[in-house]
Amino acid sequence: MAHASPPPQTSRNRLAEARVQFLHAEPVDSAAVRKPILASWWRSRQWQVAADRVDLDYLHEPDLETRLVRGAEPVLSKLHEELSGQPISIILTDADGLVLARLTGDHDLERALDGIKLAPGFSYAEERVGTTGIGTALEAGGPAHVFGHEHYAEDLDRFGCAGVPIHDPVSGKTVGVIDLTCWRKDADPLMISLVKATADQITQALVTASSSRDIDLLQEYVRACRRTGGIVMALGNDVVMLNDHARTLLDPGDQAALIGHATEALTRRATGAVTVDLPSGVMARMSVRPISDRPVADGVVHVKLVSAVVGAADVPAPRAAMYLPGLVGGGVLWLRACRETEALYDSEDWLTLEGEPGVGKLALARAVHQRRNPAAPFHVLDAASAGQDWPAKIRRELLDGKGMLVIRHVDALNAKQMHVLASALGEARAAGRQAGLRVAVTLNRKQATADLTTLLRFFHGTVELPPLRHHIEDLHELVPFFLARLSQQGRLTCSTEAMQLLLRHSWPGNTEQLWQVLRQVVQRRRAGAIMPRDLPPECWTVSRRLLSPLESIERDAIVQSLQDHDGNKVRAAEALGMSRATIYRKIHEYGIVTSGN
Repeated sequence: MAHASPPPQTSRNRLAEARVQFLHAEPVDSAAVRKPILASWWRSRQWQVAADRVDLDYLHEPDLETRLVRGAEPVLSKLHEELSGQPISIILTDADGLVLARLTGDHDLERALDGIKLAPGFSYAEERVGTTGIGTALEAGGPAHVFGHEHYAEDLDRFGCAGVPIHDPVSGKTVGVIDLTCWRKDADPLMISLVKATADQITQALVTASSSRDIDLLQEYVRACRRTGGIVMALGNDVVMLNDHARTLLDPGDQAALIGHATEALTRRATGAVTVDLPSGVMARMSVRPISDRPVADGVVHVKLVSAVVGAADVPAPRAAMYLPGLVGGGVLWLRACRETEALYDSEDWLTLEGEPGVGKLALARAVHQRRNPAAPFHVLDAASAGQDWPAKIRRELLDGKGMLVIRHVDALNAKQMHVLASALGEARAAGRQAGLRVAVTLNRKQATADLTTLLRFFHGTVELPPLRHHIEDLHELVPFFLARLSQQGRLTCSTEAMQLLLRHSWPGNTEQLWQVLRQVVQRRRAGAIMPRDLPPECWTVSRRLLSPLESIERDAIVQSLQDHDGNKVRAAEALGMSRATIYRKIHEYGIVTSGN
Protein backbone atom coordinates (compact mmCIF):
# COMPACT_ATOMS: atom_id res chain seq x y z
CA MET A 1 0.00 0.00 0.00
CA ALA A 2 1.40 3.40 -0.99
CA HIS A 3 2.25 5.73 1.89
CA ALA A 4 1.38 3.04 4.43
CA SER A 5 4.44 3.55 6.57
CA PRO A 6 4.53 6.23 9.26
CA PRO A 7 6.18 9.31 7.75
CA PRO A 8 9.82 10.09 8.60
CA GLN A 9 10.71 13.08 10.79
CA THR A 10 10.93 15.63 7.93
CA SER A 11 7.60 14.52 6.49
CA ARG A 12 6.06 14.63 9.98
CA ASN A 13 7.14 18.25 10.37
CA ARG A 14 5.63 19.16 6.98
CA LEU A 15 2.46 17.30 7.93
CA ALA A 16 2.21 19.12 11.27
CA GLU A 17 2.66 22.45 9.47
CA ALA A 18 0.00 21.49 6.89
CA ARG A 19 -2.44 20.64 9.69
CA VAL A 20 -1.87 24.03 11.36
CA GLN A 21 -2.33 25.77 8.00
CA PHE A 22 -5.59 23.90 7.44
CA LEU A 23 -6.92 24.76 10.90
CA HIS A 24 -6.15 28.43 10.25
CA ALA A 25 -7.90 28.26 6.84
CA GLU A 26 -4.62 28.93 5.04
CA PRO A 27 -3.50 27.27 1.79
CA VAL A 28 -2.28 23.73 2.47
CA ASP A 29 0.68 22.00 0.88
CA SER A 30 -1.25 19.11 -0.65
CA ALA A 31 1.99 17.18 -1.20
CA ALA A 32 2.41 16.96 2.57
CA VAL A 33 -1.01 15.41 3.22
CA ARG A 34 -2.48 12.24 1.78
CA LYS A 35 -5.72 12.83 -0.15
CA PRO A 36 -7.90 10.61 2.09
CA ILE A 37 -6.66 12.49 5.15
CA LEU A 38 -7.25 15.92 3.64
CA ALA A 39 -10.77 14.87 2.63
CA SER A 40 -11.38 13.72 6.19
CA TRP A 41 -10.10 17.03 7.57
CA TRP A 42 -12.62 18.87 5.39
CA ARG A 43 -15.44 16.67 6.68
CA SER A 44 -14.26 17.20 10.25
CA ARG A 45 -14.35 20.96 9.76
CA GLN A 46 -17.87 20.77 8.33
CA TRP A 47 -18.92 18.76 11.39
CA GLN A 48 -17.34 21.44 13.60
CA VAL A 49 -15.24 18.86 15.44
CA ALA A 50 -13.00 20.34 18.11
CA ALA A 51 -9.39 20.28 16.91
CA ASP A 52 -7.74 21.09 20.24
CA ARG A 53 -9.28 18.33 22.36
CA VAL A 54 -11.33 15.15 22.44
CA ASP A 55 -14.57 15.93 24.23
CA LEU A 56 -16.93 12.96 24.19
CA ASP A 57 -19.99 11.99 26.20
CA TYR A 58 -20.71 8.42 27.22
CA LEU A 59 -23.55 7.23 24.98
CA HIS A 60 -24.76 3.91 26.36
CA GLU A 61 -23.65 0.44 27.34
CA PRO A 62 -22.78 -1.50 24.20
CA ASP A 63 -24.91 -4.47 23.13
CA LEU A 64 -22.64 -7.52 23.38
CA GLU A 65 -25.25 -10.00 22.13
CA THR A 66 -25.10 -9.04 18.47
CA ARG A 67 -23.95 -11.40 15.70
CA LEU A 68 -20.93 -9.16 15.17
CA VAL A 69 -19.72 -9.40 18.77
CA ARG A 70 -20.40 -13.13 19.01
CA GLY A 71 -18.59 -13.79 15.73
CA ALA A 72 -15.66 -11.51 16.50
CA GLU A 73 -15.04 -12.62 20.10
CA PRO A 74 -12.94 -15.76 19.41
CA VAL A 75 -10.98 -13.97 16.67
CA LEU A 76 -10.15 -11.03 18.93
CA SER A 77 -9.28 -13.26 21.89
CA LYS A 78 -6.79 -15.22 19.80
CA LEU A 79 -5.20 -12.05 18.43
CA HIS A 80 -4.99 -10.61 21.96
CA GLU A 81 -3.06 -13.68 23.11
CA GLU A 82 -0.66 -13.38 20.17
CA LEU A 83 -0.04 -9.69 20.96
CA SER A 84 0.31 -10.25 24.70
CA GLY A 85 2.52 -7.59 26.26
CA GLN A 86 2.73 -5.55 23.05
CA PRO A 87 1.76 -1.85 23.17
CA ILE A 88 -1.16 -2.28 20.80
CA SER A 89 -4.91 -2.20 21.39
CA ILE A 90 -7.56 -4.17 19.51
CA ILE A 91 -10.84 -2.27 19.18
CA LEU A 92 -14.20 -3.38 17.79
CA THR A 93 -16.97 -0.88 17.00
CA ASP A 94 -20.45 -1.05 15.53
CA ALA A 95 -21.52 0.64 12.28
CA ASP A 96 -21.94 3.98 14.09
CA GLY A 97 -18.42 3.97 15.52
CA LEU A 98 -19.60 3.02 19.03
CA VAL A 99 -16.81 1.08 20.75
CA LEU A 100 -18.08 -2.40 21.65
CA ALA A 101 -14.89 -4.02 22.92
CA ARG A 102 -11.27 -3.09 23.61
CA LEU A 103 -8.40 -5.47 24.34
CA THR A 104 -5.07 -3.87 25.28
CA GLY A 105 -1.83 -5.58 26.19
CA ASP A 106 -0.03 -2.57 27.69
CA HIS A 107 -1.09 -0.71 30.86
CA ASP A 108 0.36 2.66 29.82
CA LEU A 109 -1.43 2.52 26.48
CA GLU A 110 -4.66 1.45 28.18
CA ARG A 111 -4.56 4.45 30.52
CA ALA A 112 -3.85 6.76 27.58
CA LEU A 113 -6.83 5.37 25.65
CA ASP A 114 -9.03 5.90 28.70
CA GLY A 115 -7.84 9.51 28.70
CA ILE A 116 -9.07 10.09 25.14
CA LYS A 117 -12.23 8.04 25.82
CA LEU A 118 -11.45 5.43 23.21
CA ALA A 119 -13.38 2.95 25.32
CA PRO A 120 -16.62 0.93 25.25
CA GLY A 121 -19.71 3.11 25.27
CA PHE A 122 -18.07 6.06 23.47
CA SER A 123 -18.39 6.72 19.74
CA TYR A 124 -15.34 7.38 17.56
CA ALA A 125 -17.39 8.31 14.51
CA GLU A 126 -15.68 10.92 12.36
CA GLU A 127 -18.38 13.50 13.10
CA ARG A 128 -17.47 13.28 16.82
CA VAL A 129 -13.67 13.10 16.89
CA GLY A 130 -12.60 13.84 13.34
CA THR A 131 -9.98 11.86 11.44
CA THR A 132 -9.24 8.43 12.97
CA GLY A 133 -8.81 4.88 11.78
CA ILE A 134 -12.33 4.07 12.99
CA GLY A 135 -14.41 7.02 11.81
CA THR A 136 -12.54 7.54 8.56
CA ALA A 137 -12.84 3.85 7.65
CA LEU A 138 -16.59 4.14 8.15
CA GLU A 139 -16.86 7.31 6.06
CA ALA A 140 -14.62 6.00 3.27
CA GLY A 141 -16.18 2.55 3.28
CA GLY A 142 -12.75 0.92 3.16
CA PRO A 143 -9.44 0.54 5.02
CA ALA A 144 -8.02 3.67 6.63
CA HIS A 145 -4.77 4.26 8.49
CA VAL A 146 -4.05 7.47 10.40
CA PHE A 147 -0.66 8.19 11.94
CA GLY A 148 0.34 11.04 14.25
CA HIS A 149 -0.48 14.52 12.97
CA GLU A 150 -2.84 13.07 10.38
CA HIS A 151 -5.40 12.98 13.21
CA TYR A 152 -7.69 16.01 13.24
CA ALA A 153 -7.84 16.31 17.04
CA GLU A 154 -4.57 17.35 18.70
CA ASP A 155 -5.02 14.92 21.60
CA LEU A 156 -4.70 12.01 19.16
CA ASP A 157 -1.39 12.87 17.50
CA ARG A 158 0.48 10.55 19.93
CA PHE A 159 -1.19 7.54 18.33
CA GLY A 160 -1.20 5.53 15.16
CA CYS A 161 -4.22 3.49 14.10
CA ALA A 162 -5.53 1.36 11.26
CA GLY A 163 -9.17 0.42 10.77
CA VAL A 164 -11.08 -1.78 8.33
CA PRO A 165 -14.89 -1.91 7.96
CA ILE A 166 -16.57 -5.27 8.53
CA HIS A 167 -19.36 -6.10 6.11
CA ASP A 168 -22.25 -8.47 6.64
CA PRO A 169 -21.56 -11.40 4.30
CA VAL A 170 -25.24 -11.64 3.36
CA SER A 171 -26.49 -8.07 2.96
CA GLY A 172 -23.12 -6.43 2.26
CA LYS A 173 -23.95 -3.66 4.76
CA THR A 174 -21.24 -2.28 7.04
CA VAL A 175 -21.80 -3.70 10.53
CA GLY A 176 -18.69 -2.43 12.31
CA VAL A 177 -14.98 -1.67 12.26
CA ILE A 178 -11.94 -3.56 13.57
CA ASP A 179 -9.18 -1.16 14.57
CA LEU A 180 -5.63 -1.49 15.87
CA THR A 181 -4.25 1.47 17.82
CA CYS A 182 -0.72 1.95 19.18
CA TRP A 183 1.76 4.68 20.01
CA ARG A 184 2.79 6.72 16.97
CA LYS A 185 6.43 5.70 17.41
CA ASP A 186 5.44 2.02 17.27
CA ALA A 187 3.22 2.31 14.22
CA ASP A 188 4.30 -0.12 11.53
CA PRO A 189 3.03 -1.01 8.04
CA LEU A 190 2.46 -4.57 9.32
CA MET A 191 -0.43 -3.38 11.47
CA ILE A 192 -2.36 -2.51 8.30
CA SER A 193 -1.94 -6.05 6.97
CA LEU A 194 -2.78 -7.45 10.39
CA VAL A 195 -6.02 -5.50 10.75
CA LYS A 196 -7.11 -6.53 7.24
CA ALA A 197 -6.44 -10.19 8.04
CA THR A 198 -8.40 -9.84 11.28
CA ALA A 199 -11.35 -8.29 9.44
CA ASP A 200 -11.32 -11.21 6.99
CA GLN A 201 -11.39 -13.70 9.89
CA ILE A 202 -14.35 -11.94 11.50
CA THR A 203 -16.20 -11.89 8.18
CA GLN A 204 -15.57 -15.64 7.82
CA ALA A 205 -16.97 -16.17 11.32
CA LEU A 206 -20.11 -14.30 10.26
CA VAL A 207 -20.32 -16.46 7.15
CA THR A 208 -20.13 -19.60 9.31
CA ALA A 209 -22.84 -18.27 11.62
CA SER A 210 -25.06 -17.47 8.62
CA SER A 211 -24.44 -20.94 7.22
CA SER A 212 -25.56 -22.45 10.54
CA ARG A 213 -28.80 -20.46 10.32
CA ASP A 214 -29.34 -21.67 6.76
CA ILE A 215 -28.91 -25.30 7.85
CA ASP A 216 -31.51 -24.85 10.60
CA LEU A 217 -33.88 -23.28 8.12
CA LEU A 218 -33.35 -26.08 5.58
CA GLN A 219 -34.07 -28.76 8.18
CA GLU A 220 -37.35 -27.09 9.22
CA TYR A 221 -38.33 -26.66 5.57
CA VAL A 222 -37.75 -30.37 4.81
CA ARG A 223 -39.80 -31.38 7.87
CA ALA A 224 -42.65 -29.09 6.79
CA CYS A 225 -42.65 -30.50 3.26
CA ARG A 226 -42.87 -34.05 4.62
CA ARG A 227 -45.79 -33.21 6.93
CA THR A 228 -47.96 -31.46 4.36
CA GLY A 229 -48.81 -31.88 0.71
CA GLY A 230 -49.64 -28.22 0.21
CA ILE A 231 -47.66 -25.09 -0.62
CA VAL A 232 -44.60 -24.59 1.60
CA MET A 233 -42.05 -21.78 1.56
CA ALA A 234 -39.02 -21.08 3.74
CA LEU A 235 -37.59 -17.59 4.14
CA GLY A 236 -34.24 -16.56 5.56
CA ASN A 237 -32.14 -13.45 5.53
CA ASP A 238 -30.71 -14.43 2.15
CA VAL A 239 -32.60 -17.64 1.32
CA VAL A 240 -35.98 -18.35 -0.27
CA MET A 241 -37.13 -21.95 -0.81
CA LEU A 242 -40.33 -23.02 -2.57
CA ASN A 243 -41.63 -26.57 -2.94
CA ASP A 244 -42.97 -27.94 -6.24
CA HIS A 245 -46.56 -27.13 -5.31
CA ALA A 246 -45.68 -23.46 -4.85
CA ARG A 247 -43.90 -23.26 -8.20
CA THR A 248 -46.70 -25.14 -10.00
CA LEU A 249 -49.76 -23.44 -8.52
CA LEU A 250 -48.49 -19.87 -8.13
CA ASP A 251 -47.39 -17.57 -10.94
CA PRO A 252 -44.30 -15.40 -10.37
CA GLY A 253 -46.36 -12.35 -9.35
CA ASP A 254 -48.24 -14.34 -6.70
CA GLN A 255 -45.00 -15.87 -5.44
CA ALA A 256 -43.42 -12.41 -5.05
CA ALA A 257 -46.51 -11.08 -3.22
CA LEU A 258 -46.56 -14.01 -0.79
CA ILE A 259 -42.86 -13.68 -0.08
CA GLY A 260 -43.36 -9.97 0.66
CA HIS A 261 -46.29 -10.59 3.03
CA ALA A 262 -44.46 -13.46 4.76
CA THR A 263 -41.28 -11.41 5.25
CA GLU A 264 -43.32 -8.60 6.78
CA ALA A 265 -45.07 -11.05 9.14
CA LEU A 266 -41.79 -12.67 10.19
CA THR A 267 -40.18 -9.30 10.84
CA ARG A 268 -43.11 -8.34 13.08
CA ARG A 269 -43.02 -11.79 14.75
CA ALA A 270 -46.70 -12.10 13.84
CA THR A 271 -48.54 -15.33 14.70
CA GLY A 272 -51.71 -16.95 13.38
CA ALA A 273 -53.13 -17.28 9.89
CA VAL A 274 -53.92 -14.33 7.62
CA THR A 275 -55.79 -14.06 4.33
CA VAL A 276 -53.84 -12.54 1.45
CA ASP A 277 -55.33 -11.22 -1.80
CA LEU A 278 -52.84 -12.11 -4.55
CA PRO A 279 -52.26 -10.20 -7.81
CA SER A 280 -53.80 -12.92 -10.01
CA GLY A 281 -57.12 -12.71 -8.14
CA VAL A 282 -56.41 -15.78 -6.02
CA MET A 283 -57.01 -15.55 -2.28
CA ALA A 284 -54.64 -17.47 -0.04
CA ARG A 285 -54.57 -18.39 3.63
CA MET A 286 -51.03 -17.97 4.94
CA SER A 287 -49.59 -19.30 8.22
CA VAL A 288 -46.13 -18.16 9.28
CA ARG A 289 -43.95 -19.94 11.83
CA PRO A 290 -40.60 -18.48 12.95
CA ILE A 291 -37.99 -21.20 13.46
CA SER A 292 -36.32 -19.67 16.53
CA ASP A 293 -36.49 -16.90 19.09
CA ARG A 294 -33.58 -15.08 17.45
CA PRO A 295 -34.33 -11.54 16.19
CA VAL A 296 -34.07 -12.55 12.52
CA ALA A 297 -36.75 -13.06 9.89
CA ASP A 298 -36.28 -16.83 9.44
CA GLY A 299 -39.34 -19.03 9.20
CA VAL A 300 -41.49 -21.56 7.39
CA VAL A 301 -44.70 -20.52 5.62
CA HIS A 302 -47.71 -22.74 4.85
CA VAL A 303 -50.13 -21.51 2.19
CA LYS A 304 -53.60 -22.73 1.26
CA LEU A 305 -55.40 -21.35 -1.79
CA VAL A 306 -58.92 -20.28 -0.84
CA SER A 307 -60.59 -19.03 -4.02
CA ALA A 308 -59.96 -17.40 -7.38
CA VAL A 309 -61.69 -14.96 -9.67
CA VAL A 310 -63.12 -17.03 -12.53
CA GLY A 311 -63.92 -15.85 -16.02
CA ALA A 312 -62.46 -12.36 -15.74
CA ALA A 313 -61.78 -11.27 -19.29
CA ASP A 314 -60.37 -7.91 -18.33
CA VAL A 315 -58.40 -6.73 -15.34
CA PRO A 316 -60.87 -5.48 -12.68
CA ALA A 317 -60.93 -2.03 -11.14
CA PRO A 318 -58.85 -1.47 -8.00
CA ARG A 319 -59.96 -3.79 -5.20
CA ALA A 320 -58.42 -1.77 -2.36
CA ALA A 321 -59.28 1.67 -1.11
CA MET A 322 -56.66 4.38 -1.35
CA TYR A 323 -54.35 4.25 1.63
CA LEU A 324 -53.52 7.94 1.09
CA PRO A 325 -55.25 10.58 -1.07
CA GLY A 326 -54.46 10.10 -4.74
CA LEU A 327 -52.38 6.95 -4.21
CA VAL A 328 -53.24 3.29 -4.75
CA GLY A 329 -51.34 0.09 -4.13
CA GLY A 330 -51.44 -2.58 -1.46
CA GLY A 331 -47.97 -4.10 -1.82
CA VAL A 332 -46.28 -4.78 1.49
CA LEU A 333 -43.18 -2.69 0.75
CA TRP A 334 -45.22 0.20 -0.64
CA LEU A 335 -47.59 0.31 2.34
CA ARG A 336 -44.64 0.14 4.72
CA ALA A 337 -43.14 3.23 3.07
CA CYS A 338 -46.50 5.03 3.36
CA ARG A 339 -46.81 4.19 7.05
CA GLU A 340 -43.23 5.25 7.82
CA THR A 341 -43.71 8.57 6.01
CA GLU A 342 -46.91 9.28 7.94
CA ALA A 343 -45.22 8.45 11.23
CA LEU A 344 -42.34 10.85 10.52
CA TYR A 345 -44.76 13.59 9.48
CA ASP A 346 -46.75 13.12 12.70
CA SER A 347 -43.56 13.30 14.79
CA GLU A 348 -42.85 16.78 13.37
CA ASP A 349 -39.51 15.49 12.16
CA TRP A 350 -37.98 16.57 8.87
CA LEU A 351 -37.67 13.60 6.58
CA THR A 352 -35.75 12.22 3.63
CA LEU A 353 -37.49 10.25 0.89
CA GLU A 354 -35.02 8.12 -1.04
CA GLY A 355 -35.45 5.91 -4.08
CA GLU A 356 -34.92 5.46 -7.78
CA PRO A 357 -36.29 8.07 -10.20
CA GLY A 358 -40.03 7.75 -10.73
CA VAL A 359 -40.93 5.72 -7.63
CA GLY A 360 -43.36 8.38 -6.34
CA LYS A 361 -41.39 10.30 -3.70
CA LEU A 362 -43.08 13.65 -4.37
CA ALA A 363 -46.51 12.03 -4.76
CA LEU A 364 -46.15 10.32 -1.38
CA ALA A 365 -45.08 13.54 0.37
CA ARG A 366 -48.04 15.39 -1.16
CA ALA A 367 -50.49 12.64 -0.22
CA VAL A 368 -49.37 12.53 3.42
CA HIS A 369 -49.62 16.32 3.67
CA GLN A 370 -53.10 16.33 2.09
CA ARG A 371 -54.31 13.81 4.65
CA ARG A 372 -52.70 15.41 7.70
CA ASN A 373 -52.91 19.15 6.96
CA PRO A 374 -54.89 19.77 3.74
CA ALA A 375 -55.54 23.48 4.40
CA ALA A 376 -51.85 24.35 4.71
CA PRO A 377 -49.69 25.31 1.70
CA PHE A 378 -47.60 22.68 -0.08
CA HIS A 379 -44.49 24.08 -1.77
CA VAL A 380 -41.98 22.32 -4.03
CA LEU A 381 -38.46 23.49 -4.94
CA ASP A 382 -36.58 21.51 -7.57
CA ALA A 383 -32.85 21.47 -6.87
CA ALA A 384 -32.23 20.12 -10.37
CA SER A 385 -33.08 23.57 -11.75
CA ALA A 386 -31.28 25.61 -9.09
CA GLY A 387 -30.17 28.92 -10.57
CA GLN A 388 -28.54 32.10 -9.33
CA ASP A 389 -31.58 32.91 -7.20
CA TRP A 390 -31.35 29.53 -5.44
CA PRO A 391 -29.80 30.82 -2.15
CA ALA A 392 -32.40 33.59 -1.70
CA LYS A 393 -35.30 31.35 -2.69
CA ILE A 394 -34.37 28.49 -0.36
CA ARG A 395 -33.81 30.81 2.62
CA ARG A 396 -37.11 32.58 2.01
CA GLU A 397 -39.02 29.31 1.93
CA LEU A 398 -37.29 27.89 5.01
CA LEU A 399 -37.53 31.01 7.16
CA ASP A 400 -40.94 32.36 6.08
CA GLY A 401 -42.84 29.46 4.54
CA LYS A 402 -45.75 27.56 6.08
CA GLY A 403 -47.21 24.10 5.67
CA MET A 404 -44.82 21.73 3.92
CA LEU A 405 -41.76 22.30 1.76
CA VAL A 406 -40.38 19.53 -0.45
CA ILE A 407 -36.90 20.05 -1.91
CA ARG A 408 -36.62 17.64 -4.83
CA HIS A 409 -33.55 16.12 -6.43
CA VAL A 410 -31.01 17.32 -3.85
CA ASP A 411 -28.64 14.71 -5.31
CA ALA A 412 -28.29 17.09 -8.30
CA LEU A 413 -26.67 19.85 -6.21
CA ASN A 414 -22.97 20.54 -6.47
CA ALA A 415 -20.81 20.97 -3.36
CA LYS A 416 -21.30 24.76 -3.21
CA GLN A 417 -25.08 24.53 -3.59
CA MET A 418 -25.17 21.74 -1.01
CA HIS A 419 -23.34 24.00 1.44
CA VAL A 420 -25.84 26.81 0.80
CA LEU A 421 -28.76 24.47 1.47
CA ALA A 422 -27.17 23.05 4.62
CA SER A 423 -26.52 26.56 5.94
CA ALA A 424 -30.12 27.59 5.28
CA LEU A 425 -31.42 24.47 7.01
CA GLY A 426 -29.18 25.23 9.98
CA GLU A 427 -30.61 28.75 10.19
CA ALA A 428 -34.15 27.40 10.04
CA ARG A 429 -33.42 24.87 12.78
CA ALA A 430 -31.85 27.55 14.97
CA ALA A 431 -34.97 29.68 14.48
CA GLY A 432 -37.16 26.80 15.69
CA ARG A 433 -38.87 26.42 12.30
CA GLN A 434 -39.21 22.63 12.56
CA ALA A 435 -42.30 23.09 14.75
CA GLY A 436 -44.22 25.07 12.11
CA LEU A 437 -42.78 23.89 8.81
CA ARG A 438 -42.50 20.32 7.61
CA VAL A 439 -39.46 19.90 5.34
CA ALA A 440 -38.73 16.89 3.16
CA VAL A 441 -35.95 16.25 0.67
CA THR A 442 -36.09 13.68 -2.11
CA LEU A 443 -33.02 12.07 -3.57
CA ASN A 444 -31.47 9.12 -5.30
CA ARG A 445 -28.25 8.51 -3.37
CA LYS A 446 -26.63 6.68 -6.29
CA GLN A 447 -26.83 9.80 -8.47
CA ALA A 448 -25.42 12.24 -5.90
CA THR A 449 -22.51 14.32 -7.21
CA ALA A 450 -21.58 15.87 -3.84
CA ASP A 451 -21.22 14.59 -0.28
CA LEU A 452 -24.68 14.40 1.32
CA THR A 453 -23.46 13.82 4.88
CA THR A 454 -23.68 17.40 6.17
CA LEU A 455 -27.08 17.95 4.59
CA LEU A 456 -28.67 14.76 5.92
CA ARG A 457 -27.72 15.63 9.51
CA PHE A 458 -30.80 17.88 9.54
CA PHE A 459 -33.11 15.01 8.55
CA HIS A 460 -33.36 12.41 11.28
CA GLY A 461 -35.80 10.12 9.49
CA THR A 462 -35.33 8.41 6.14
CA VAL A 463 -37.89 6.43 4.16
CA GLU A 464 -36.74 4.36 1.21
CA LEU A 465 -39.41 3.89 -1.43
CA PRO A 466 -39.31 0.54 -3.24
CA PRO A 467 -38.88 0.37 -7.02
CA LEU A 468 -42.02 -0.73 -8.86
CA ARG A 469 -40.49 -4.12 -9.68
CA HIS A 470 -40.43 -4.87 -5.93
CA HIS A 471 -44.20 -4.35 -5.59
CA ILE A 472 -45.18 -5.34 -9.12
CA GLU A 473 -48.48 -6.76 -7.86
CA ASP A 474 -49.68 -3.16 -7.48
CA LEU A 475 -50.02 -2.92 -11.27
CA HIS A 476 -53.46 -4.49 -10.84
CA GLU A 477 -54.51 -1.31 -9.05
CA LEU A 478 -52.22 1.24 -10.68
CA VAL A 479 -53.19 0.46 -14.28
CA PRO A 480 -56.99 0.92 -13.85
CA PHE A 481 -56.36 3.95 -11.63
CA PHE A 482 -54.14 5.63 -14.22
CA LEU A 483 -56.49 4.71 -17.09
CA ALA A 484 -59.40 6.29 -15.22
CA ARG A 485 -57.39 9.52 -14.91
CA LEU A 486 -56.26 9.48 -18.54
CA SER A 487 -59.58 8.60 -20.18
CA GLN A 488 -63.27 8.66 -19.40
CA GLN A 489 -63.97 6.39 -16.43
CA GLY A 490 -64.68 2.82 -17.47
CA ARG A 491 -64.31 3.30 -21.25
CA LEU A 492 -60.83 1.80 -21.40
CA THR A 493 -59.73 -1.39 -19.68
CA CYS A 494 -56.65 -3.61 -19.78
CA SER A 495 -56.94 -7.14 -21.10
CA THR A 496 -55.45 -10.02 -19.15
CA GLU A 497 -52.93 -10.64 -21.95
CA ALA A 498 -51.74 -7.03 -21.89
CA MET A 499 -51.53 -7.06 -18.11
CA GLN A 500 -49.33 -10.16 -18.24
CA LEU A 501 -46.90 -8.25 -20.46
CA LEU A 502 -46.93 -5.30 -18.06
CA LEU A 503 -46.27 -7.61 -15.13
CA ARG A 504 -43.28 -9.15 -16.90
CA HIS A 505 -41.68 -5.79 -17.58
CA SER A 506 -39.15 -4.67 -14.93
CA TRP A 507 -39.99 -0.92 -15.14
CA PRO A 508 -36.56 0.70 -14.74
CA GLY A 509 -38.36 4.07 -14.83
CA ASN A 510 -40.82 2.89 -12.16
CA THR A 511 -44.32 4.35 -11.71
CA GLU A 512 -43.54 7.44 -13.79
CA GLN A 513 -42.63 5.17 -16.71
CA LEU A 514 -45.92 3.28 -16.31
CA TRP A 515 -47.82 6.58 -16.40
CA GLN A 516 -46.04 7.66 -19.60
CA VAL A 517 -46.64 4.28 -21.25
CA LEU A 518 -50.36 4.45 -20.54
CA ARG A 519 -50.46 8.02 -21.84
CA GLN A 520 -49.09 6.74 -25.15
CA VAL A 521 -51.66 3.95 -25.21
CA VAL A 522 -54.59 6.30 -24.55
CA GLN A 523 -53.53 8.52 -27.44
CA ARG A 524 -54.07 5.58 -29.80
CA ARG A 525 -57.02 3.85 -28.16
CA ARG A 526 -59.93 5.67 -26.56
CA ALA A 527 -62.20 2.79 -25.53
CA GLY A 528 -62.41 -0.99 -25.26
CA ALA A 529 -59.76 -3.35 -23.94
CA ILE A 530 -56.06 -2.68 -24.32
CA MET A 531 -54.43 -5.61 -26.12
CA PRO A 532 -50.71 -6.51 -26.28
CA ARG A 533 -50.38 -4.90 -29.72
CA ASP A 534 -51.52 -1.59 -28.21
CA LEU A 535 -48.54 -1.47 -25.88
CA PRO A 536 -45.35 0.35 -26.94
CA PRO A 537 -42.24 -1.73 -27.72
CA GLU A 538 -40.62 -1.02 -24.35
CA CYS A 539 -43.34 -3.15 -22.71
CA TRP A 540 -42.23 -6.14 -24.75
CA THR A 541 -38.93 -6.28 -22.85
CA VAL A 542 -37.81 -7.39 -19.42
CA SER A 543 -34.56 -5.40 -19.35
CA ARG A 544 -33.70 -3.82 -15.98
CA ARG A 545 -31.81 -0.89 -17.43
CA LEU A 546 -32.82 2.24 -19.30
CA LEU A 547 -31.67 2.07 -22.90
CA SER A 548 -29.86 4.78 -24.79
CA PRO A 549 -31.83 6.55 -27.58
CA LEU A 550 -30.08 4.49 -30.26
CA GLU A 551 -30.72 1.25 -28.38
CA SER A 552 -34.38 2.19 -27.94
CA ILE A 553 -34.75 2.80 -31.68
CA GLU A 554 -33.21 -0.58 -32.47
CA ARG A 555 -35.34 -2.37 -29.86
CA ASP A 556 -38.53 -0.74 -31.16
CA ALA A 557 -37.71 -1.77 -34.73
CA ILE A 558 -37.14 -5.39 -33.70
CA VAL A 559 -40.37 -5.52 -31.66
CA GLN A 560 -42.38 -3.99 -34.51
CA SER A 561 -40.91 -6.41 -37.03
CA LEU A 562 -41.67 -9.38 -34.78
CA GLN A 563 -45.26 -8.20 -34.43
CA ASP A 564 -45.57 -7.69 -38.19
CA HIS A 565 -44.40 -11.27 -38.77
CA ASP A 566 -46.40 -12.94 -35.96
CA GLY A 567 -43.31 -13.60 -33.87
CA ASN A 568 -41.37 -15.34 -36.64
CA LYS A 569 -37.78 -14.38 -35.84
CA VAL A 570 -36.32 -15.48 -39.21
CA ARG A 571 -38.76 -13.41 -41.25
CA ALA A 572 -38.41 -10.46 -38.85
CA ALA A 573 -34.62 -10.59 -39.24
CA GLU A 574 -34.87 -10.67 -43.03
CA ALA A 575 -37.19 -7.65 -43.03
CA LEU A 576 -34.67 -5.74 -40.91
CA GLY A 577 -31.66 -6.85 -42.92
CA MET A 578 -30.24 -8.71 -39.93
CA SER A 579 -28.77 -12.16 -39.72
CA ARG A 580 -30.60 -14.79 -37.71
CA ALA A 581 -27.79 -14.87 -35.15
CA THR A 582 -27.95 -11.08 -34.72
CA ILE A 583 -31.68 -10.91 -34.06
CA TYR A 584 -31.47 -13.77 -31.54
CA ARG A 585 -28.64 -11.96 -29.78
CA LYS A 586 -30.53 -8.64 -29.76
CA ILE A 587 -33.70 -10.31 -28.47
CA HIS A 588 -31.69 -11.72 -25.58
CA GLU A 589 -29.76 -8.49 -24.99
CA TYR A 590 -32.90 -6.32 -24.81
CA GLY A 591 -34.99 -8.95 -23.02
CA ILE A 592 -37.65 -8.85 -25.75
CA VAL A 593 -40.71 -11.00 -25.04
CA THR A 594 -41.87 -12.92 -28.11
CA SER A 595 -44.89 -15.10 -28.72
CA GLY A 596 -42.64 -18.11 -28.34
CA ASN A 597 -41.48 -17.07 -24.87
